[in-house]
Amino acid sequence: MKNSLESTGSKTYLFTIVLVAVLGGLLFGYDTAVISGAEKGLQAFFLGAGDFVYTDSWHGFTCASALIGCILGSAVSGYMASHWGRKRSLIFAGIMFFISALGSMEPEFLLFEHGTPSYPLLIAFNVYRIIGGVGVGLASAICPMYIAEVAPSGVRGTLVSWNQFAIIFGQLVVYMVNFLILGEHTNPVIESVGQGVNAVVAGSDPWTIETGWRYMFGSEAVPAGLFAILICFVPETPRYLVMAGRDDQALAVLTRINGEAEGQRTLEEIKGTISEKTERVLTYGVLVIFVGIMLSVFQQAVGINAVLYYAPRIFGDMGMENPMMQTIIMGVVNILFTLVAILTVERWGRKPLLVTGSIGMAVGAFGVSLTFGEAGLEMVTMLSIMLYSASFMMSWGPICWVLIAEIFPNTIRGTAVAIAVAFQWIFNWLVSASFVPMFNMQTEADADFGHWFTYALYGCICLLAALFVWRLVPETKGKTLEDMTRLWRK
Repeated sequence: MKNSLESTGSKTYLFTIVLVAVLGGLLFGYDTAVISGAEKGLQAFFLGAGDFVYTDSWHGFTCASALIGCILGSAVSGYMASHWGRKRSLIFAGIMFFISALGSMEPEFLLFEHGTPSYPLLIAFNVYRIIGGVGVGLASAICPMYIAEVAPSGVRGTLVSWNQFAIIFGQLVVYMVNFLILGEHTNPVIESVGQGVNAVVAGSDPWTIETGWRYMFGSEAVPAGLFAILICFVPETPRYLVMAGRDDQALAVLTRINGEAEGQRTLEEIKGTISEKTERVLTYGVLVIFVGIMLSVFQQAVGINAVLYYAPRIFGDMGMENPMMQTIIMGVVNILFTLVAILTVERWGRKPLLVTGSIGMAVGAFGVSLTFGEAGLEMVTMLSIMLYSASFMMSWGPICWVLIAEIFPNTIRGTAVAIAVAFQWIFNWLVSASFVPMFNMQTEADADFGHWFTYALYGCICLLAALFVWRLVPETKGKTLEDMTRLWRK
């Protein structure tokens, strides 16, 4: 008689390897959000350079430089996932995270005098941030792909959603770490002296300028090192093993996860859809690629990362006394509403969550547009930002990753996911780079034009996102990854 493990598989084993994989999502969130607490100290440090002028443009580039690496990492993720495998690609991503953390903390290492800002040192710092961005780009594409390829169809949406939970949790962790590192110290005060040039106000805390930002970036080395080590102990995904001709190893993994009978059945399904290993990305038509790309575009174009990356500044501009604490509160709200998505994605489906979230985001964005800067309405503005952010976290945040991980047929998934995620990072960079100048736009008639225009634009994009999902995105709840091949062949 077969024992229970052979009959049903091991849920403990499945959740253990998924838990290791979602550490990549935590690093994704940690790396992209660490700049929110460190950017003022970093700006003040490079304002002290004697060989160049550190302008707003330079600061904007430096804050967003990791996104260049994200674009590069996501662009090569398909090639690496297909040729190196999902597991080895994630090990490489962990190494990139680790190098970036230490290099961003000490960009002077071996080459420059410690504590002396200069143009070459700025270049070195940005190179280290781009290296970390490569790790983020790889993790953003391959972590959900890895989880989707090891998870049974009945829990796949939930497990892939845990990757988004890890991303948001990583952001919350780094908000709290930055808050604790700052402690009783204060961020420097920066004042404009005209034409995009700034100066540090006399009396600003020198510790945050010289040391605080270094600890913030360096703190990432701990989870990065842990991830790089633990990922060595998880198996390669069954679907990649079949593509590599290692059917016996694939069956062993599938059996341990699903049980012997279900493992054998899943193996036959995988083999039936991976008979052609080199199908072109447009084999299933343009629509499937278009849907994947637009899911990524809308996830970023709704403007969420403008809030996540610049949260302390936004809350400071709203007149909040402790912007870092308000940022932590927003992070907690984001965590709670990500859990809503995780608990409902397999019951409600992907499309209802996306449409509902889009409408909630639109209401929040229009609320910010109408109340930002209005005396006596600060609390309405803050609640609108919370609604906007929470609606994203229960919908586009996790569900977009679920769909990108599962919507493409097996034989084009690696390349198609890479294309979709590359567009995601391109639009992430566009939104992040455009937010500050767009938010600060003024006209002769309206000094606050940029404030209401920016969020009104995001609100309109949210409504377009709802329409796109309703008309073009197929529901994938309960379907196997092999079903995607049959769906798009129709």
